[in-house]
Amino acid sequence: MRIANIARLGVKELRSLASDPIMLVLILYVFTLDIYVAATVMPETLHNTPMGIVDEDGSPLSRHIADAFYPPRFQPPEMVSINLADLGLDRGTYTFVLDIPPNLQRDLLAGRRSAIQLAVDATRMTEAFTGSGYIDVLVAGEVAAFLRHDAPGGSRPVDLAFRVAFNPSLTQAWFGAVMQIINNVTMLSIILTGAALIREREHGTIEHLLVMPVAPFEIMTAKIWSMGLVVLLACSFSMIFIVQGVLRIPIEGSIPLFMAGAAVNIFATTALGIFLGTITRSMQQFGIMMILILIPLEVLSGGMTPQESMPRIVQWVMTLAPTTHFVSLAQAILYRGAGFGIVWPEFLALFAIGTALFSVTLWYFRRAMKTMS
Repeated sequence: MRIANIARLGVKELRSLASDPIMLVLILYVFTLDIYVAATVMPETLHNTPMGIVDEDGSPLSRHIADAFYPPRFQPPEMVSINLADLGLDRGTYTFVLDIPPNLQRDLLAGRRSAIQLAVDATRMTEAFTGSGYIDVLVAGEVAAFLRHDAPGGSRPVDLAFRVAFNPSLTQAWFGAVMQIINNVTMLSIILTGAALIREREHGTIEHLLVMPVAPFEIMTAKIWSMGLVVLLACSFSMIFIVQGVLRIPIEGSIPLFMAGAAVNIFATTALGIFLGTITRSMQQFGIMMILILIPLEVLSGGMTPQESMPRIVQWVMTLAPTTHFVSLAQAILYRGAGFGIVWPEFLALFAIGTALFSVTLWYFRRAMKTMS
């Protein structure tokens, strides 16, 4: 009888969600267009950046430096005169203007120091910040390579060979799309369950449940499986048709194993959503609580910045958050092709956190139901 009640209450939740067009549009957006935007609009990436070069040296070295700037990071650089360089920056024609001084090659070969000026349009803040450092390293590398080539016996005894694993082309869209799916799974599972509970309180249907022969455990479990199923199906659709289909992002590991991890994470986050829906009394309060909870979960879970770079106390606190373990297992499975034998500690931690959240939420939900009756 209890299983039948859970099944019927879950179907009721699905019908209620189907009659809410705003929620349906939100689900459709966050697992389609939002994923595409997160993958393709990466402001920290240099892509087709306009650049001008003032070549006052006209030497093989200056041409060597100019040839180092090529698509897709930069547009083919335009050779401009010193008089037109500032005008191009003022009009926004160039983000960077590299001024190569006269006699650069002669001075460097003679052992004298020289300086190359880089003018930057800082109104394009992200490109200016990232590109300045990249151009500095690029020019220094080209000058060093030229001098080693011209110097007798100038070859280095050791060369550093780079090997980029899992993402050889350093395409940030591969990272952005998957991490956005992970964030949206957490966000939507909390929103759907919390909003479902608040919607029942606002519509008065919670009083109907109180006079029915159903227990708080059945009400909670029904909301968790129904809303969790919606998020899981939407996540599967996004992984197959948006990430692999539209964006053509290669997935190294097992998608079913990732979906199993997503299911355990949803178990924890839906319980958290019911807890937030219980302690708040309106959608406005629920929205404020979502801001306070969701931003730390997404920012500090390791999806945007590696946890190793965070303060030690933040790392300790975030081990209690389900998203930390979900991000870890998702990256291991989807990027590195890890199997269950590697990610089982994250599965175990997620299940333990989910069980704890479910137990605390059930205890508080039972108390709330008694005060309502």
